[in-house]
Amino acid sequence: MPLAALRRATRETVSGLPREFWWLWTSTLVNRLGAFVATFMALYLTLDRGYSASYAGLVAALHGLGGVISSLGAGVMTDRLGRRPTLLMAQASTAVSVAVLGFMHHPAAIAAVAFLVGAASNASRPAVQAMMADIVRPEDRVRAFSLNYWAINLGFAVSSMAAGFIAEVSYLSGFLIEAGMTMVCAVVVFLRVPESRPERTAADKAAEEVGLGTVLRDGRFMSVVGLSFLVALVFQQGAVGLPVAMGEAGFSPADYGLAIAVNGVLIVALQIPVTRFIERRDAGRILVVSSLLAGYGFGLTAFAGSVGVFALTVCVWTLGEMLNAPTQTGLVVRLSPAQGRGRYQGMYTMSWSVAALVAPLMSGFVIDRLGAEWLWGLCAVVGTAAGIGYGVLMRRLPAEAPAAADVTAVDTEPEVRTV
Repeated sequence: MPLAALRRATRETVSGLPREFWWLWTSTLVNRLGAFVATFMALYLTLDRGYSASYAGLVAALHGLGGVISSLGAGVMTDRLGRRPTLLMAQASTAVSVAVLGFMHHPAAIAAVAFLVGAASNASRPAVQAMMADIVRPEDRVRAFSLNYWAINLGFAVSSMAAGFIAEVSYLSGFLIEAGMTMVCAVVVFLRVPESRPERTAADKAAEEVGLGTVLRDGRFMSVVGLSFLVALVFQQGAVGLPVAMGEAGFSPADYGLAIAVNGVLIVALQIPVTRFIERRDAGRILVVSSLLAGYGFGLTAFAGSVGVFALTVCVWTLGEMLNAPTQTGLVVRLSPAQGRGRYQGMYTMSWSVAALVAPLMSGFVIDRLGAEWLWGLCAVVGTAAGIGYGVLMRRLPAEAPAAADVTAVDTEPEVRTV
């Protein structure tokens, strides 16, 4: 692509989004630049502490259980207290708990604090997603979610490579760096991001009826939640199954860091053109293709025997991730009422949290009892099932209605920005 065309494509992708979005985007980027615990917890426990893959899976599962519990609670808080207070409390709690985790040595203490880290870190997700849906125009949401996803992976690409080498010197430094960067995120939100919850009026009394029961009775939305769980179960293996399998095969933390960093690097390089490709295309087909790419991308890991081949398999499932993440998030917003976005986003976030709970237990058990090859074959089966499910669901979904009355509490006049 000529340089001028690339510049024009980039300008069109990032223009027209409100100032508040870019400050939230900056907070996301800073947070991911300091990411360490979720990526290297399995290696920390198995290589540095000498625990088994099953124990590492148990700790990761407790981390996921914390997220399961906090997702719904944070969703309710997002609707009742507001997006901003919920986000600030979640980020401050994450910073403190991550720092404490670095000083834990007893197995029970590590497990308990990992649970608290999972609860605190996942509590921010419903607030961030609801806030983005509030401040961005409906026609720009897939693009906005793609850009936020791009920021997550820009930070992840940098932090994965750096943290892999930091881990070989001092795991504690990684914990403290993540705690500090998360606190910086809280400061950015406190100083620059206003509350975005839609103002309640007399005409919005029906919003009080949007409770968790309403979400659970929404069959179409809960189908999306179920399919999201299957896809998340596969993607979680990049953080739990893959590092354990590589460690048992004799690869170092730096080897895993280099392989998994391909995920972030590809997303940084390709997310903007991929966003332009998917923005006006059928969401159902994109979700089907992304599920298959995820499943079979991890399935190919069974044939990997070098860092280079591991990196190639990461390329395959990363493409599925790039297609899935913004499309699925946009679908969730499409099915969520404005006054109940926190609860709906909380339930959606819970699907990923439950996957974070189940995936490490599944991977630890399968690797210990059957071997890593069986885990990768199971990923292919789950990805296929998710693809079939999305194909059936999206055929029954009605066309999206225009959201002319989508009123928000912040100014969303377009502002041209570049990154």
